[in-house]
This record gives sequence, structure tokens and C-alpha cells, in this order.
Amino acid sequence: MIDFKGYRFEKDIILTCVRWYLAYPLSYRNLEEMMAERGVPVDHSNIYRWVQKFSPQLEAVFRRGRKRPVGQSWRMDETYIKIKGQWKYLYRAVDKEGQTIDFLLTARRDKKAALRFFKKAVRQHGLPEKVTIDKSGANTAALEALIEETGAEIEIRQVKYLNNVVEQDHRAIKRIVRPMLGFKSFVSARCTLAGIELMHMIKKGQMIIVDGQGLSAAQQFYSLAA
Repeated sequence: MIDFKGYRFEKDIILTCVRWYLAYPLSYRNLEEMMAERGVPVDHSNIYRWVQKFSPQLEAVFRRGRKRPVGQSWRMDETYIKIKGQWKYLYRAVDKEGQTIDFLLTARRDKKAALRFFKKAVRQHGLPEKVTIDKSGANTAALEALIEETGAEIEIRQVKYLNNVVEQDHRAIKRIVRPMLGFKSFVSARCTLAGIELMHMIKKGQMIIVDGQGLSAAQQFYSLAA
């Protein structure tokens, strides 16, 4: 249960603002204007605080038994996210059907960061059978280290066209991030991206529906806070 006690605004208003920000390419000031048109005078700074607090909590609920299993053939790649005027790295992986496996925001693009990402993904989904990566030596070294640590047999593939599915999937995340014009802090970026990735997974049908069928993406999102 996510606690909404102590807030001046009702839970439904808070969740609506959070979902709109995570699901659509909007700024906080856009949302302030949209809510004002609906008779809800909420400051954009309040919406920012809601996104920062509730996005990680909702994503954590999703991970705890609400995310569908993924395939054992992974496509892994990293994309760039601007934080305080500097480019940082968002590691992401999808299976061959395009379902999100995991993601991790890091300050550096090296073996250590890539290995952290793989270990995070393995904790959630177990070891893969195959992993397709680019020609990055860091990613290769990280996978080899994972294989050595676990003793698992993981096929490493470096075939560019096979990674098109994850490169295309990056676009959905970047489309939402673009109007934000860069994050002001690493923590803010990490919290917001957790929510954006969550909403993206829900839209792709990756959520297990517990109480009823045919729920819209919005209803699925709201149900995480129930």
C-alpha cells in the first residue's frame, strides 16, 4: 500500500498528474496549466515532488509480482541522458519480442557499470541463454565476468541488426524525456526514469492483471497504488 496521507490534494489528482507526466511528452508547467483548466490550482513544483516520490514506489510495486516473465534471449544497449548539462548513460535491455527486461542509469559507460546492469537484470529475471550486444568492449567484458562468476553458459552475440529492437525501444523513452530539457540532478533523473520505464512497460502489456481483465493502461497504473 502506497501512503498518500498528509497531502492537500486527493490521491486521484496526484496519480493523474504523475501518470500524465510519465506517459506523455509534457513539462511540469504544461501540467500546471492543464490542471488549472480543470479547476485544480496545483503548482508545478508540487507535481515535481509527486513524481519524485511516487514513481520509484510504483515501479517497486510493479516489480514485486506484477511484471510478466520475459524471454531468455536478451538485446542490450545503452542510450544517452543529459543531467546538469552532461551526458550520462541509461543501460536498457529487451527480449526478442521487445519486452523490457531492465534498465539502469549510470554516470559512466564501462565494464563496472555494464556488470551492475546485468546483475540487476539477473536478480529480477534469472540468467539469460543469449545476450546480443554491440561491439563495446566494456559490455563484452562485463558479460564475460558474469559468466565467470555464475558458471552459466550464455551465448554472446554481436550482430548489429539483431539489436535494432532495443535501439527502436529507446525512442519511446527519449520521446518522453525530450521536453524535460535535461535533468537537474542524478537522483531526479533516476526517479523520473523509473516511472517513465514503468509506464512504457504497462503500455507494452507487461503487467499481470490481478483483479479483472481488459483494464486500460491508465487503470493498470492506478491499480499499483491500490
